[in-house]
Amino acid sequence: MRSVVIDSVVSRTLSVPTAEPFVIATGQVQATRSVLVEVVLEDLGDRRTSKGLGEGSCFPPVTREDQPEALDGLHRAAPMLLGAKVTSLLQLHSLLDGALGDLPVARAALEVACLDGLARLDAAPLYQWLEGDDGAASPLETDVTIPLLAPERMAALAAEWWGRGFRALKVKVGKRLEDDLKALEAMVKAAPQARFRPDANGGLSVEQALAFLTAARTLGAHVECFEQPCATKVELEELARRTDVPIVADESVKQAADLEGLAVDGVNLKIAKSGSLLRARDIGLLARARGLKVMVGGMVETRLGMTAAAHLAASLGGVDYADLDTAFLLTSDPFRGGYVATGAQLALPDAPGLGLALS
Repeated sequence: MRSVVIDSVVSRTLSVPTAEPFVIATGQVQATRSVLVEVVLEDLGDRRTSKGLGEGSCFPPVTREDQPEALDGLHRAAPMLLGAKVTSLLQLHSLLDGALGDLPVARAALEVACLDGLARLDAAPLYQWLEGDDGAASPLETDVTIPLLAPERMAALAAEWWGRGFRALKVKVGKRLEDDLKALEAMVKAAPQARFRPDANGGLSVEQALAFLTAARTLGAHVECFEQPCATKVELEELARRTDVPIVADESVKQAADLEGLAVDGVNLKIAKSGSLLRARDIGLLARARGLKVMVGGMVETRLGMTAAAHLAASLGGVDYADLDTAFLLTSDPFRGGYVATGAQLALPDAPGLGLALS
């Protein structure tokens, strides 16, 4: 990579309301709880500069920090980063770990901004820059998330999204099994041909998860995978042994070491969760090498965060499950560029870096 110096780091909150309360088994938000980072990098060779953008999304208790802590950490880190010389990705890792190692969301936002700036200097889309070739990215088919709401509202959303071309529905479950089953029955009636991806965020026991899958089979629901149905690795592994539905770990895998000995079927990569796009990519490569399915998702980000996640997925040559929908769930879009959406299909244009700017 090029040798660069960090000329400036500017951070602020990024809060955009959700159209519906985004309710999961372990919490809820009604707006993005993100931090926006803008960095300016200067090439030490030809003295050109580029601006990079990054978003870090907070969603306690999944993330270690909330929005105020992430922003405060970035403000405190900025003075020690200004003027820093970066000549390799290893050095970038070390610099960010020293400044923000205990704040993964803030670290992730800053890293993405730096990667965006570096790829812009090389006039390459970020996924190409990461992968080291100049191939085009295939479009990604994303699911869309239906949060935990009243069953009739979840069914109405299922019908609406199906009508907009979304064929995979990521359905939040895990608070109360009886309510989950009522909602599933209503959604199957509303969108009988949909592929369902339930996500319990660790809210179910093994027996409850099995009961959900049995009921889903009775209802004729096509369950494509089950994301983090149980809280512990032991429970996930037991469930994986007792069902043929792919079990995908999310909260249980934040770093590559968490994959060690984990006997499940897949893993969900999230940039903010791992504190790093590069480390999330490493987890994906390791998972692939072990024959696991790979999902790329997010934690209620804007178009900026979802575009970064799409570049992560494209740099892996595509993924088994794309969960890149949360910008569709917001009331406004503060960015232009990035991915191009046609229904559920997301395409990445041949633009430098993330290909995205503030509106």
